[in-house]
Amino acid sequence: MVNRVLAGGRQIASIDLEATEYGLRAMGQRVGGGLLEKLLSAGRSIPRADVVCSNGHRARFTGSRTKRLVTVVGIVKLARGYYYCARCGEGVIPEDCGLDVEDTSFSPGVRRMMGLVGAKEPFDEGRRDLEELSGVKVSTKALERASEATGADIEGRVQQECELAMTDKLVWLKRESRINRMYIAMDGTGVPVVPREVEGRKGKGPDGKAKTREAKLGCVFTQTGVDDQGRPIRDAQSTSYAGAI
Repeated sequence: MVNRVLAGGRQIASIDLEATEYGLRAMGQRVGGGLLEKLLSAGRSIPRADVVCSNGHRARFTGSRTKRLVTVVGIVKLARGYYYCARCGEGVIPEDCGLDVEDTSFSPGVRRMMGLVGAKEPFDEGRRDLEELSGVKVSTKALERASEATGADIEGRVQQECELAMTDKLVWLKRESRINRMYIAMDGTGVPVVPREVEGRKGKGPDGKAKTREAKLGCVFTQTGVDDQGRPIRDAQSTSYAGAI
């Protein structure tokens, strides 16, 4: 946005820099979304041959379906082949799996951003910050669902690593690094929750009803050295946290 102001009796142009920045960002996202949409469809034809569903059955091509996908660079429309498995009674869209957008209308990049803000602040505040910082608009509920899905995926990977470690099947990248000490600390505290979260649970109050759930936080880190006074020094970037209700 350009304003006209007087300086020393002369009219000069003054730019509203903030408005111009946001305007150019919005323009860039419209252009970027168009380019991404063309890139996804360039030189591509939808296969009409039968495919195999997740249970190994034959799924027949029934036509194409268009998905509206929210991406980091704007909204794009993607046409994909839709295949139906009569034995499972479910549809199959192989391209969604290949692009990592199965059962979601958000791109992997947007889901990553949603998970980051959703993990650090209330979902509604995270939604507003996401729009302010990136120009990506999502609903509060969508951000909540994406954050929980990301958390569940991370939890599953961590649990798998824990199981491998307990069976001595986890391969460490730096076997030559000798860790002298590992510290484990944990604590818990009551967190107020909505009534449905404590339904059927006993509480400590006079009425015997629970009003809180215990949130537990664990911390693990290592120590391989001491300072000049012999006091232990926590190894840089060695701390891992685990939290759960």
